[in-house]
This record gives sequence, C-alpha cells and structure tokens, in this order.
Amino acid sequence: MPPKAKKTAADAVPPGIQAASPAAAPVAASRGGRRRGAAEQPAAPAPVASPACGAADAHAEPASKKRRKERLGANGGTTSAAAAAEDLAENGGVASPLSPGGAALADGGAPNSRHASDQLMEAVVKVFTVHSEPNFSLPWQRKRQYSSSGSGFAIAGRRLLTNAHCIDHHTQVKVKRRGSDTKYVAKVLAMGVECDIALLTVEDESFWEGLVPVSFGGLPQLQDSVTVIGYPIGGDTMSVTSGVVSRIEVTGYAHGGAELLGIQVDAAINSGNSGGPAFNDRGECVGIAFQSLKNEDTENISYIIPTPVIEHFTIDYERNGRYTGFPSMGVEWQKMESPVLRQALGMQPGQRGVLVRRVEPTSPVSAVLKQGDVMLSFDEEEIGHDGTVPFRSGERISFTYLISKKYTGDEVRLRILSDRKVKEVVVKLRSPRRLVPVHINNAPPSYFILGGLVFTPVTVPLLRSEYGKEWDFEAPVKLLDRMMHGQAQNMSEQVVVLSQVLAADANVGFEEVVNTQVLKVNGQPINNLKDLVSVIGAATGQYISFDLEYNQLVILDRAAADAATADILTQHCIPHDRSEDLRAEAAAAAGGGGDAAGGAVAAAAAVGTKEEDEGDDEEGGSGMDVDVGEAARAGGHGRPGGGSRPVR
Repeated sequence: MPPKAKKTAADAVPPGIQAASPAAAPVAASRGGRRRGAAEQPAAPAPVASPACGAADAHAEPASKKRRKERLGANGGTTSAAAAAEDLAENGGVASPLSPGGAALADGGAPNSRHASDQLMEAVVKVFTVHSEPNFSLPWQRKRQYSSSGSGFAIAGRRLLTNAHCIDHHTQVKVKRRGSDTKYVAKVLAMGVECDIALLTVEDESFWEGLVPVSFGGLPQLQDSVTVIGYPIGGDTMSVTSGVVSRIEVTGYAHGGAELLGIQVDAAINSGNSGGPAFNDRGECVGIAFQSLKNEDTENISYIIPTPVIEHFTIDYERNGRYTGFPSMGVEWQKMESPVLRQALGMQPGQRGVLVRRVEPTSPVSAVLKQGDVMLSFDEEEIGHDGTVPFRSGERISFTYLISKKYTGDEVRLRILSDRKVKEVVVKLRSPRRLVPVHINNAPPSYFILGGLVFTPVTVPLLRSEYGKEWDFEAPVKLLDRMMHGQAQNMSEQVVVLSQVLAADANVGFEEVVNTQVLKVNGQPINNLKDLVSVIGAATGQYISFDLEYNQLVILDRAAADAATADILTQHCIPHDRSEDLRAEAAAAAGGGGDAAGGAVAAAAAVGTKEEDEGDDEEGGSGMDVDVGEAARAGGHGRPGGGSRPVR
C-alpha cells in the first residue's frame, strides 16, 4: 500500500486531475522516502506516459500496427530482424543502438552459460564523477566539488549508458572496467534529465578491446526474473542482485520531475547501483537501475528504466545530434468517472474520455482545445473515464504513455467533444514549458545585482537550496503556488524574485526582504529577468521602484545604487553584477561591448542601448534517497504519493 498523502498549504490539486505530459506537472504532496542509484536532484511522482512496445488494443487499428504486433514477442518487445526493419522505417530511417542484432550478447554463447554471464558482467563499468554544483542561493558561486560513483554499461557504437543523475553538474567523468586498475576519461555525449539517462563514450581505443556490448530485450512480464548488476555501496567490486518484476506503469522520475514508463522490481538497488543494467533470464538488458522507494512503510521497492524509454532517448539523439526531450501536450485533465458529470457535458452512453481542465497558453494545443472539452481518443486509442488506455493483455495504463512514445514536433490526431459536438483535430507536440522549472539542464543560474539587491528567477533548485529538504513546506506559499499551479503566459515568462539584499547604505531599511516576487519596476510589469534588467537600464529618473508581492515597495536612489554596486561586489568577492547569460545579452546589445564586470552603471547603459542535495562521496557511491512527498510536489500531476526519487 503506498504511503498516505500529506498535503501542503500550497497544494490545491484535486484528486483525479492529471497533466497530459510525460514531463511532469505539479501534484498532491505526500511523505515518504524514495531513493535512486547515483547522484541526486529534484523529485517527482505519479502517472504520465512513456514509450513502450506492443501495447494490446481491443479496438480497431491500422494494418501496419497489427503487422507490427505480430512481430512482437509476448513480453511486448521487438524480437526479430523484421521488426527492427519496421522500427527503422517508423523512426524516420534512424537506427536505434538498441535494435536487435546491433549488439550481440555473445558469439554463439548460451545466455545462461558461465561464458555468457562473464560477458554480461564485462559490459558493466564503474562510473566515477567529480561534481561542481551551482550555489543557487549565491548564484555567482559554485559549491565545493565532491566525488561520487555509479554504474554504467556498454551498448553498440562504442557508447556507454548511465543515469543522468550520476554525472549531474560534472566537471570530470571517468569509467573503469571490471577487473581493471585503469580509469579512462569519458566524454558526455548527451544527458536526458527527464528520463534520467546519459550517453557517454571513451576515446581511448584500449578501453574497448574485447568489450562486447549488451543486447536489449522488450518489456518483461509481471513476475519475470531480473538480475541487476552494478557497483553499489558496501564494497569496490561488482555486485549482482536478483528479483522479480512487480509492476509496470507510468511512474515519477525523481531526478527530472517527469512521469514516464517505469518497471518496479524487488531486487535491491542501492547507492552506486544507478546506471547499471537489469537483465532477464535470456541475458537481455531490460532496463537501467535508477531509483528506489525508502520509508518506514515500504521495503524492496526499486525501479528500472525500461527499454522503450531508453530507445526513445537514443533515437532522439541520433535524429537531432542532441537530446531534445519527451514532448508535452500542455493540457491538464480530469477523470470523468462520475456519470452525472458525463451526462451534464452531453456525453452519449458508451462514450468515454477525460475532461480538459486547463490548457497552457503557450501550447500549440490551445488553438484547438479549450477548458471544458472532452478528449475521447488519442491517435485512435479510446481514452477511458479514468484516463487509461489498453496496454498489454489484461492491463491498462495512463494515456499519457501514448504521448511519451512521440517525439517533439510530432503531430497527433485527437477526437474531442467540444460544445457537445464530436470533432477530430490534429495537434503538434512540443517540449514542456514550466513557469517554475524543476531543473535548468545543468546550466548556471541567472542573477542581477543592483545596489545590493539580488534578483534571480525561481526554480525548484533555488527553493531547495534556500529551504532545504522541507522546501515544499517551508518556502513562501505564493512561490509554491506558482511552482505547482502557475502557467507561463508566454515562452519567456519567469517568476523573478528579490532573493536577498546585501546590506549597504544604499539599501537601508530593506535588508530583511527575501525571496519575494518582483511584479513591476518603475510601474512596468516584469516578464522575466532580462526584462527587469532592460527596464532598469532604460530608466532615467532619480529613483528606481520595485513593486513586490504582498504589496511591498522597495525604492532606491539610482545614483546611490549605481555608486554602491561596485563596492558591494568587491566586498562580497562577486566577479560580475550579472550572470554570464545577461552579460552576453548586454555585449550583443552594445555591439560587442558592455561587459558590466565593474558595476551596474556601464552594464545598465549597455542594456539600455537596445536547482538541496549534497552529493555522496565516492566511498558511499552515487545514490538518491527519495522523499515521495517532495517527488510529488516537484514532479507532475497524478495520484498522491506516486513519486520516487533516484538512488545515486
């Protein structure tokens, strides 16, 4: 039984309301503890979808889909060269490194033989990472670097897979093969924060000598045996643990705040296991270990990333030369299990679907969907009253699983009930856009300083840095509300706060203002941090006024603030009055000049012309203990208490 949900003051999401996006949107909070297998970051929970092969469908379907199902094994995975060829066609001619035949387990070796087992273990490597995380509370600084270790494994094309949280904010990544005393420098090719997968390579040819990449299988069945191999805490050598598949469903991915297909197993996944492969009885990789649930009410609940999610990541990288992410519809929906609700909205007997509760203004879907519409089907798959679609034989899964099978820019066909009329519409999927981001993709935080006032955009890493592990209870209620329920009105909108005041004569009386949203500057509404800097740079009056949340007003004398800024920067050892992204903006606006390193005056003139968690040390491995409640609040819409967080 999952932990009971415990709601926060900012939690106002009614049960049954979901976000139609695999890249999570806020949810009800709950308490507990989840853990991931290698470095740590935000949390997330609840149902959203992810790619999976061989979903059973009781309804009519295109012939091409039927032919494909005939070539799928009982476990829902691609098992033949014919299916691989069809995959190639469906993926726009991009061959996935996970395609059958692309990586043999062993040359003629039986999967259960000692030789085959040795080859499986030979493909697993230990990953050593040195991390240097930004200090979101003092955004001009970085925290003291630390080391962690995790696991990884070789795939076709001389590449390695591991978890994104294993190499989060990395400054150096090394890998070591089983039985070797040599660590090789690895290069990071791509990081998928939402799906918690990273792709590495090693340029040293000697590393690859005799290394046989793993082969991949499809989705396992419930109660299938799995073997997890990696380098967890408790020793330096390889560890092998076994278990069975307990559940397959859309679940919260703690590291990136997303909701994708996940496999729950009862095999032990501890700190350091993250990034290691999970094999079935045939020696095929069926997933990547990445997180586990740890609290007083649970035991032996661990999670692996299934091959459909891995394949989506690798194909995305091959198509675009970079990771673009899982797409989103930008729609929040509500279950329609009430017959009275269905009747009141004009649904006919036998019609099924979910109610559109909100549509993000920045989403392309906003042109064809509105609040009060009913989504009846997604790409010919009928959506149930509870928001599920047929999965495999006897199973159903959240319809957002269908969204996560798509790629950014793909078009999908929806059948909707709008104004009591059934319509078919085509919508384009895009990357998710959150008003308060769960992560910023390893980028340094933005900031701007004027007269000791420090301004920065709100992100979940900032809230966690400021308020610690209890940030989702301790942070200001209005900021939590923006994080959980806010919608960006345009693609560049940010929640900008006056995060702190570095005390000086120029700001006397305002020293206690902290983490309060800036609404206006000199009477002009602020859309984002760049907008704030631009308005300040263009100001010509004696005073600069800041209208803050809670009807607070801060006013600085412009000349005194400009004069004080340089001294404040020197006193606090701050190299620039603004972050690198804003300096680049200023330089571009000034035609190559305008670096404001010395103070605010030159920078403003130039503009006017135009993510708590400390890492585990290497001995402890890389892991993530997950607070389920935190996962829910930083993650997406779904059932309370559904979140989980990676284990380093």
